[in-house]
Amino acid sequence: MSSTRKNALIFQGGWDGHQPVQCAELFAGQLTARGFHVEVADTLKVLEDAERLKALDLIVPLWTCGTLTAAQETNLVGAVISGTGVAGFHGGMGDAFRGSINYQWMTGGQFLSHPDGIKDYTIRIVNRTDPITQGIPDFKVKSEQYYMLVDPRNEVLAVTTHQSVSAPWTNGVDMPFVWKKVHGAGRVFYSACGHQCQEFTDFPEQLELTLRGMSWAAR
Repeated sequence: MSSTRKNALIFQGGWDGHQPVQCAELFAGQLTARGFHVEVADTLKVLEDAERLKALDLIVPLWTCGTLTAAQETNLVGAVISGTGVAGFHGGMGDAFRGSINYQWMTGGQFLSHPDGIKDYTIRIVNRTDPITQGIPDFKVKSEQYYMLVDPRNEVLAVTTHQSVSAPWTNGVDMPFVWKKVHGAGRVFYSACGHQCQEFTDFPEQLELTLRGMSWAAR
């Protein structure tokens, strides 16, 4: 049985405000329950073994901000291009390694701002037939509402409409919030939801959507 399990690596660290330790613990348990063998690392040195990364089925970055060396970036992106899946959420993947352009190209988006901070808003599913979103209704969250630069190649699964006091020029913008794409031979999944770990308990649709995306991305 264990030989059929998919191998996932979660690497966590960076800015503590996004609770990388707690999120890594939650998703390690959830992915294990879905048939993965999960390793959790708390150092970017885990990205220095290129061949090991290429042998993985899934990589989950939980590392807001931070800096990759040129070799770490090359190894991570190269693994995805070769077929390893990558999936993540919020700042742990979408506000990570701001100086690493090839990483951003791979992920399909980069955080810019979250006008008004923590607020109530709705996640609106725009592709209801995809296996990741099928059966999941629109749902409300209380979190940061990311405004991002996004790759036009992304296959958008869900959006959120911006309404802001501090940045009213964004009002009415439908921002891609959950997407999937391919990068080389690898599958990429991203959700902008998930500022802190408790959200995944408070909003079960958010947790299910993210776990389905991770499972889809795995090789």
